[in-house]
Amino acid sequence: MEESVRLGRIAGIPIGLNWSLLVVFWLITWGLAGGWFPTVAPDHSPAAYWAAAVVTATLFYGSLLAHELGHALVARRKGVRVRGITLWLFGGVAKLEGEAATAQAALRIAGVGPLVSLGVAGLSASIGAVLALGGAHELVVAIFGWLAVINVVLAVFNLVPASPLDGGRILQALLWMRHGDRVRASVSASRAGRVFGFVLVGLGLLQFAFGAFVGGVWMVFLGWFLLNAARAEERDVVLRGALGDVTVRDVMTSSPVTAPDWLTVDAFLDEYVMRQRFSAFPVEDWGGNLSGLVTLARLKRVPADERGQVRVRDVACPLAEVPLGAPDEPIVELLARMRQHEDDGRALVFEGDRLVGIVSPTDVSRTLELASFDRR
Repeated sequence: MEESVRLGRIAGIPIGLNWSLLVVFWLITWGLAGGWFPTVAPDHSPAAYWAAAVVTATLFYGSLLAHELGHALVARRKGVRVRGITLWLFGGVAKLEGEAATAQAALRIAGVGPLVSLGVAGLSASIGAVLALGGAHELVVAIFGWLAVINVVLAVFNLVPASPLDGGRILQALLWMRHGDRVRASVSASRAGRVFGFVLVGLGLLQFAFGAFVGGVWMVFLGWFLLNAARAEERDVVLRGALGDVTVRDVMTSSPVTAPDWLTVDAFLDEYVMRQRFSAFPVEDWGGNLSGLVTLARLKRVPADERGQVRVRDVACPLAEVPLGAPDEPIVELLARMRQHEDDGRALVFEGDRLVGIVSPTDVSRTLELASFDRR
């Protein structure tokens, strides 16, 4: 769900689009131009229907943006960092770093999204009614009628008590308030999400069997997405529970070996890779300044016959794109940033301006194994 195009900022929050949005934008436009508008406002030209459909689809994504902005603004007010909002295939997502400090805060963050959608539905219905009374063109009135209906549907669907939907977040917050265990509440909400995902897949297969091909495929696809998202969320919750009190210092490999970035790949393999047990190296420029991070995976991408000409700096991940951490921060916070850069899967640890460590997936796995061993 990473953005493909950056649109700008609203209230300081980066807003972007993922290319997958175009798929649903086209489906909505096509469905409106070929079905909804000819039904509710007959006897107009195809060009008029398509123009109205494009405007409606654009306004619909505006309402999705409002929904996600609601989450983001309340989250920021409650002390949760917001990385941005991305509109994509299944609507939108507000990318939050960390979690709410209390169940009450989590409830407010989750609940505001459906409330915004209902507010947009009410506003759309009111505008449509005023326009109809004022004698506006029936296609214009139909645009706001559809927006009112679809935003009610969006709010109701999001209130289903199954993560990662807003209703699942609300369920998680209520369970957290009830028994005081965030992890247990989150696991329960995620498992409800898995059940709901299976239900949608089953309904989609039934639709497909009875001839509703497009609707069936879409339902299966949506159910599959929710199922996998719920599974991933449950794994994340369990991971956070296991590593809740662990700091970056507890996990990192201290004093990582740094290497010059001006070496050719061949020379680097001979002088560093073959002589060290590490699979990732921070690299420095001529001035001794850290310039990035290179992994074995990146080095392997260089064809064998080019390794004598290509320099390490040409294949290393630039420092600006490497996740950075501090020794005393919780490891779960750094892991959230590392997941945004899964290609390399490493993070560098700084104490002030000094490089003091590196965190790899192996380090995290070892910590998890030790935590499991201690519990036995």
